[in-house]
Amino acid sequence: MSRTAPVRIFLLSPARLDGQRARLLFQPVTMFPVAQQLRSAEGAPIEDVFSFVSGLYFRGKLAYAEAFARPPPSLNTGVFIMTTNRGLVPASLRVTLDDLTRFAEVDIHQSSEVFGAPLRRDAEALARALGPRGAPVLLGSIATAKYVDVLLTVFEERLLFPAEFVGRGDMSRGGLMLRCVEARTELTYVPVHGAVRRGARPPKLPPRPSGSH
Repeated sequence: MSRTAPVRIFLLSPARLDGQRARLLFQPVTMFPVAQQLRSAEGAPIEDVFSFVSGLYFRGKLAYAEAFARPPPSLNTGVFIMTTNRGLVPASLRVTLDDLTRFAEVDIHQSSEVFGAPLRRDAEALARALGPRGAPVLLGSIATAKYVDVLLTVFEERLLFPAEFVGRGDMSRGGLMLRCVEARTELTYVPVHGAVRRGARPPKLPPRPSGSH
């Protein structure tokens, strides 16, 4: 990695906890390793929990962020995950089933102080750590205000997102990011402020070459 590469961290939108795969984690009897970890005293890494719940989309976001994050020396990581009530947390943070239950009890909405206050607090701390030239990149939808408005109040024009996300569904975004990781090629980042938040659906990704993983 070049020494002159810009400082960059990634903010990953949270996984939904009201879907079928999330319900599997809350069932009293389950054999999934991540569910067993959630029930232990140590808990499970939140990156593993959300990857299980969200599938391809979150796995793509996580792999992409880990591949291209360039955090400043003051931060131990460049990958942060949004939660409903604890702000932005490192992807390696361990959570328990009780934590996940509390996450599921809070709606993500820009007017919710339970959600917005911790998010704003952590965004402000990251803004200070990034300095004037570092940039946060949002890996999530900008089509709705939810978390975008809170982040914009802190980062303003510095908040970026991949332009290629506009018009794509979650699965397409996930597949696109995994391909970028394989090719070691970053997407095109543009400011969220003033961006077109909805656009025409782009063409489907071309089939992967035979024999690729």
